[in-house]
Amino acid sequence: MRIDDAGAIAAIVFGEDGLAPLIAQDGSTGEVLMLAWCNRTALERTLDERRLWFWSRSRAALWRKGESSGNEMRLLALHADCDTDVLLALVEPAGPACHTGARTCFGASPLLLQLGDVIRARAVAPEDGSHTRRLLDDENLRLKKLGEEAVELALACHAGDPQKTTEEAADLVYHLLVACAAAGVTERDILAALARRRAG
Repeated sequence: MRIDDAGAIAAIVFGEDGLAPLIAQDGSTGEVLMLAWCNRTALERTLDERRLWFWSRSRAALWRKGESSGNEMRLLALHADCDTDVLLALVEPAGPACHTGARTCFGASPLLLQLGDVIRARAVAPEDGSHTRRLLDDENLRLKKLGEEAVELALACHAGDPQKTTEEAADLVYHLLVACAAAGVTERDILAALARRRAG
């Protein structure tokens, strides 16, 4: 159930303490960023300001994500689960979600983001010797492989071979991310563009 205004908050089932769990998820990447608690007032402020507000159980006070760190989260959409007792906020984070400085409190990024991290790590390791590093260092090889993988995927699709299509698609995604990394484009940029198109 989408929560678009303060009137919809009436449907939320808060616990005996007046709180409900709120999960923050990156609206572009799907990455689960954090879990905190909210009450009715926090939700009203979140909807009004389009920035995440929570209730601190330890301080017994309202707090806005990023009010001291600057790592606020802009609200894209707010949803309740099927029982209306757990909330999911799709957000655009302005920085790390975790107080430790990590991107997420859970340390479990989606596979595509993990692959992007590996590619970036290879880019700054000059003595790496990996296939990824060779691709990053050689534009001709990088673009040739990108083209080859696209053709191989097209042929596998034409043949109607699900296993081969899967493998060739995985190869193409990898080579696409390497080519984009060399051009200064990250997997997050690509996912954000897809999210904008879906919303538009």
